[in-house]
Amino acid sequence: MTETLLAIDCGSQSIRALLFAPDGTLISKVQKPITDYRSDNPGWSEIDPLILWELLGRCCRELWDRGADPAAVKAMSVTTQRGTQIAVDERGIPLRPAITWMDERIEDQQKPLPWLWKTIFGVAGLSRSIKSVRSECEVNWIAVNQPGIWKKTYKFLQVSGYLNYKLTDLFRDSTGAQVGYVPFDYKKQQWANANHFLWKLFAFKCSQLPELIEPGKPIGYVSEEAAQHTGLPEGLPVISAAADKACEVVGCGAVDASVGCLSYGTRATATIHSRKYFEVERPLPAYAGGIPRMFTPEASVILGYWMVNWFKEEFGHPEQEKAREIGSPVEVFFDDLLNSTPPGSHGLTLLPKWGRDNGRSTPVKGAIIGFGDVHTRGHIYRAIIEGITLELRRGLKRIERKSGEKIKVLRVSGGGSQSDAIMQITADIFGLPTERPHTFETAGLGAAIAASVGAGTHPDFTQAMQAMTRQNEVFKPDPKTVELYKQLFEEVYLPMPRRLAPLNKALRRISG
Repeated sequence: MTETLLAIDCGSQSIRALLFAPDGTLISKVQKPITDYRSDNPGWSEIDPLILWELLGRCCRELWDRGADPAAVKAMSVTTQRGTQIAVDERGIPLRPAITWMDERIEDQQKPLPWLWKTIFGVAGLSRSIKSVRSECEVNWIAVNQPGIWKKTYKFLQVSGYLNYKLTDLFRDSTGAQVGYVPFDYKKQQWANANHFLWKLFAFKCSQLPELIEPGKPIGYVSEEAAQHTGLPEGLPVISAAADKACEVVGCGAVDASVGCLSYGTRATATIHSRKYFEVERPLPAYAGGIPRMFTPEASVILGYWMVNWFKEEFGHPEQEKAREIGSPVEVFFDDLLNSTPPGSHGLTLLPKWGRDNGRSTPVKGAIIGFGDVHTRGHIYRAIIEGITLELRRGLKRIERKSGEKIKVLRVSGGGSQSDAIMQITADIFGLPTERPHTFETAGLGAAIAASVGAGTHPDFTQAMQAMTRQNEVFKPDPKTVELYKQLFEEVYLPMPRRLAPLNKALRRISG
């Protein structure tokens, strides 16, 4: 019987059960869409956590229905979307819908900060950022608006902590999964000590937090109830992994800061694996990595490839119809749109700024400039891809400067990495060789690598990554196109936010 490793990857748009071999080969996969988000008020985004648990069970059971052997699974790990928060009682039952990372509600009715801390933040120039962080914190909103629920809250969990509890009956989560408005000391990779300023910002009590376990260490074992729900063997080891972005870096085989990792998902990100802690842009910390005591300093486009999906739904009906007619993946036809449009999109340039991000309670506004009668749907689509990539280039250059190490190669994960045209655009905008990992499921692979370490299949993360990761295609930058994008980046893209700021301010004032 060939041993396998099971990874559960619960993203923003779908949940997947993935079976990997010890050499990193993806053996079987079941994917279910997550469609039951609710928005009771403008800007809200919530989901019933039980839906995620139900989908997890369905994914696992379908794996076994397709012929995979649950008895062959040696260990499993969970990786999930970041920053989605769940309040539960002592039995792990959700007290209200989860507040997702896409939620934009704010709560300004906060208790005044102690005079000393208010003065310290003011001197450090962080007063506005601290105010935004407090107003956007999910716990603070619940404490003010739903005090009865907050009083009953026994634990406050990330999605990973909730699913780990459902699997093991233990309130435990990974150090690499703590991303969001929680009292986590990112530099020390542990809950903040009692004197840390974070306890002044958030309504948490220490007892409401789960026990933290390093990636690669056991969280617990599949319970009898979870075994019945999933078809997994009771007693199967559940190993700590990390959040999806951190697992993607592991699944890309990035062992040091010379490898730039791009994630083309709903939230598009650029990061490295660093042994040094540094902040790319305050107040955002360097998140914990998928390997113990490693960091993933990050730049992001908060709704990156969400914009790509928006374009496909609003303007991509011809391509979707062609794909249905011949039974081909729709991405093939969107690549045709990119390839039929020249680099630079005939002067059409997009600034991918939307939503709230980086501790700003005021929504950031984006723009597309340079319209002319030459422009088509293809130009708009290419401008979207180029704009997202240009913003990630800006962020990764900042990371490179702060790390002090030169990035020599890029590795790309997420849905966008499946497109050859997008991979070539990436290589040309960054001017770096750009590699596609052997599997699109790099977050799941990173979780499986953690499971392999915890189960003893591989002795440590270094050897596990050597055995389980490899690169397929390499896209080399075209020198002529690199020069064009360099000019676009420096002369047009970088000045856009500053020059558009007065107009955006006026728009906010006029529109309320």
